Amino acid sequence: MGALAGLWLAVAGCPPAASPTAGVTQLTIGLGYLPSVQFAQFYRAQQQGYYRDAGLEVTFEHRFDYDLIALVGQGTLDLGMADGTSIIPAAGQGIPVRYAATIYARFPNVVLAGTDRGIETPADLRGRKLGIPGRFGSSWVMLQALLASAGLTPEELQIEVFPDFGQAVALRQGRVEAATGFANNEPVQLGLEGFATSVLRVDEVQPLPGPGLTVGAGTLAEKPAALRAFVAATLRAMSEIIESPEAGLDDAIAEVPDLGQSRETQLAILRATIEMWQSPYTAGNGLGAIDEEAWARSTDFMRTLPESDIPTDLTTEALVTGELLP
Repeated sequence: MGALAGLWLAVAGCPPAASPTAGVTQLTIGLGYLPSVQFAQFYRAQQQGYYRDAGLEVTFEHRFDYDLIALVGQGTLDLGMADGTSIIPAAGQGIPVRYAATIYARFPNVVLAGTDRGIETPADLRGRKLGIPGRFGSSWVMLQALLASAGLTPEELQIEVFPDFGQAVALRQGRVEAATGFANNEPVQLGLEGFATSVLRVDEVQPLPGPGLTVGAGTLAEKPAALRAFVAATLRAMSEIIESPEAGLDDAIAEVPDLGQSRETQLAILRATIEMWQSPYTAGNGLGAIDEEAWARSTDFMRTLPESDIPTDLTTEALVTGELLP
């Protein structure tokens, strides 16, 4: 999902792991960024004992997306939440990772603007001042896709960079007219502060694969049964949270007590996150399902970007696997 970009939470200094228990498989899962209600399905599966009942001992770590993908490829992490638009170039560079289960069926990165700015379509961004965290990552790919749909390029906007991810604050203060963000974060929190926003979503113009569970080739070969059990338990928890967001929030607070200090805000973020988990594709194919046609179209689009070095022979089959899905 706090935003789906933030500070690396150091894990140095944690106590050493306990000795493996007979018959139990230990899995280390990279969730990315900071502990957040946006990871409620993992917290629920942990709190309700779904992982334990599947013979798993699960440990969570929090990392930047680019660190996480490398660690998954090395096998240091067994699974990790990673953005699809990061996996494509990583795999193109030879990092042996594959996307194994969709978590965000809708792409979470968006462009938002105050409702009084008259920004209702991508074409309305021409000449506007827009805040971004940097010319990299999923938000940058999303922005270029939105602009391309209107025949625009980034050079036709006034782009201001906020390397500390302060673009939403700048939007609230009127320093920029629009900003990139996450559908389940900035619009929600600004709305709770009384600042209404209009949101431009890339799903309507260009499919892009959102964050999902990613696995390294070596780990996939070594622990297929344990990984399948983890995915099944996580999808079970997702389904339950869709039916009862409050129960998901309770488990998230039990796992990360600080979330209880702003329960109303966290519940609003979780509800917005639940919307991201579902799409017409998952409605027909089930939670976690991977839309391979959309992945192919996304890869083709990303090859057109100026910074792209994605090989022409990189196939969808090399990027995704359905081996771990129910």
